Amino acid sequence: MQIPMSSPDITQAEIDAVLGVLNTRWLSLGPRIVEFEEKLAAYTGTRFAVGVNSGTAGLHLAMIAAGVQDGDEVISPSFSFIASANCVLYERGKPVFVDIDPKTGNLDPNLLEAAITERTKAIIPVHAFGQPADMDPILEIARRHNLFVIEDACEALGADYKGRRAGTMGDAAVFAFYPNKQMTTGEGGMLVSNNEDWTNLFRSLRNQGRDVFDAWLNHTRLGYNYRLDEMSAALGLAQIGRIDELLAKRAQVAAWYNTRIDAIEGLHKPYIAATTTRMSWFVYVIRCGEGVDRNALMAHLDSVGVPSRPYFTPIHLQPFYKQMGWKRGDLPHTEQAGDSMLALPFSSVMTEEQVDYVCQQLQHGVDHQHGA
Repeated sequence: MQIPMSSPDITQAEIDAVLGVLNTRWLSLGPRIVEFEEKLAAYTGTRFAVGVNSGTAGLHLAMIAAGVQDGDEVISPSFSFIASANCVLYERGKPVFVDIDPKTGNLDPNLLEAAITERTKAIIPVHAFGQPADMDPILEIARRHNLFVIEDACEALGADYKGRRAGTMGDAAVFAFYPNKQMTTGEGGMLVSNNEDWTNLFRSLRNQGRDVFDAWLNHTRLGYNYRLDEMSAALGLAQIGRIDELLAKRAQVAAWYNTRIDAIEGLHKPYIAATTTRMSWFVYVIRCGEGVDRNALMAHLDSVGVPSRPYFTPIHLQPFYKQMGWKRGDLPHTEQAGDSMLALPFSSVMTEEQVDYVCQQLQHGVDHQHGA
């Protein structure tokens, strides 16, 4: 049985939406992006939303809005996709990594204050795997030190923290819609905020620095081509219209996995914190316990047609971050997670039969390591 690592959930509604755009004269900056932004803002409960061509682009623009400049420090976890640190480097800032809570994989608020210096400008909590970071202590520390909070919610559309929607708690937040996400626009992302000045800045920056009243070839500030096209926005509109269905289907697949992983000695299902009142399942990541060689297990799965991924490789151990002076031993919980976590095939279109097969092969792989 060949099982894909992930698959987008595309129906005829999405196909018709994209084809509909091609029958209009609007392929960029048309009515679909405006409607998509309005629907996404309404869903998240924020005043404003600005579509961009990737989550990475959104994080970059958030750093500009926060005023990050040469040498300014921004605190984030290293257990994340690399964009949450690279966005700081784009503005010549300095990423400062804080270790994670070993249970959730999210930034440990207890370690946050010790990392703050006079150069700290912002905090980027990452809602890893669709589970919100512990935001209340992060926000309280940020307020005391007058720091911006940018939520990296790229993996957490629809998640709730103590009943509050992910993406609504910081100064701005970023969602992403790559094909493996809860919903997709192909490539694409969205900034959300309640700050009208920031929103106007985001709209200008994504469109080559043009302001609202600028002629097409007039540019008020340095900007970027970070626009989300109309076909992608139409796809997003169809998907956000199905978002509750998409999240429910992913939750069902996760529940199938949870039951089966519980029965495999040496493997641990994802930990859900009490503060997470709604998990938004992005990926399904297990932890290999003592006595289980994660890499050997990956090799076994590959041999039987089951893809898997180490999740995440810590940012501070990526080659060009190591050149900045980071090294193994700096963030022990992050490194332990990076050595033991394994992402399994996961999507809203996955069947229970496929989950069964993956878990049977996991059991075989663990039994082989134990000589059973």
